[in-house]
Amino acid sequence: MIKFRLFLRSFNNDQIQLASKELLLTLSKTDSTVSGVVALPIKIKRFCVLRSPHVDKDSREHFEIRLYKRFIDITTASPSIFDFLLKTEIPAGVACSLKIL
Repeated sequence: MIKFRLFLRSFNNDQIQLASKELLLTLSKTDSTVSGVVALPIKIKRFCVLRSPHVDKDSREHFEIRLYKRFIDITTASPSIFDFLLKTEIPAGVACSLKIL
């Protein structure tokens, strides 16, 4: 039995949900067991920037970047699952990585 974990990362929540649904549809066609999509905590990075470089130190702008993460655990007996995963179309902006457990 081969057990591995598929990580998904994105700055857009809608894209990562769409990618996880596409992967679940692809994995449902195989003989592997899938342990659902697990959402990890959102990482929020906040930045404070001066609006003007010379005057008005009290005038600032605030920006934030949100990083959404999910993972899927997959257990299978056949190594042909990698071919199905490579053929799966995931949206641009979603990073996918694989870790063998």
